[in-house]
Amino acid sequence: MLNKETVLIVDDEKEISDLIEIYLKNDGYNVLKAYDGLEAIKILEEKEVHLIILDIMMPKMDGIQACMKIREEKNMPIIMLSAKSQDMDKIIGLSTGADDYVTKPFNPLELMARVKSQLRRYTRLNTPVQKKKDVIEIGNISINVATHEVIVDGKEVKLTPKEFDILELLARNKGIVFSTQKIFESVWKEDYLESDNTVMVHIRKIREKIELDPRKPQYIKTVWGVGYKFES
Repeated sequence: MLNKETVLIVDDEKEISDLIEIYLKNDGYNVLKAYDGLEAIKILEEKEVHLIILDIMMPKMDGIQACMKIREEKNMPIIMLSAKSQDMDKIIGLSTGADDYVTKPFNPLELMARVKSQLRRYTRLNTPVQKKKDVIEIGNISINVATHEVIVDGKEVKLTPKEFDILELLARNKGIVFSTQKIFESVWKEDYLESDNTVMVHIRKIREKIELDPRKPQYIKTVWGVGYKFES
């Protein structure tokens, strides 16, 4: 099974570039290659790249300069390659924006492990958070979370802020039973007192506004001994 990630190898030593390419392709990655920093930047302007393996010593634009230029706009992982193994060289490489540093000669399997590790971290940190739906539509009810409008059978009904919050909580979690305590603590953000009937009163008022017959509710159902749930 092929990975969807694309790795850009930037190294002017063709033998090393070809070797890395073989290992990457064996692991299912798409591979692009450049032989200097300027060529790498041009590729990044035209192609989607998920990770860069970047040599430091190159003609035209070296890896340090290229890394600094790339970091002006891009945040994909960069693994630097260098024949220099001194700590200061590593510090310089990492301080310019690289995420990892591998010295030559290197074990290709170790490099592949680092590629996988960096891509896992990058994918996890850049996974978009799913936004809440702005409009919840169930049956004849439409709840606009952004505008706090509730439409029932084509007509707007006015809910207080707390009534709206309770309705949104139940409707967004349709079919899930919420205890009185859970509703209170989720909406009021306070500790619940056993004798408090605030939630029950608010549920009754919501039913009077959205239900055709509040005594026989279609939407907000009571689960005796447990709590309330929203059904379509």
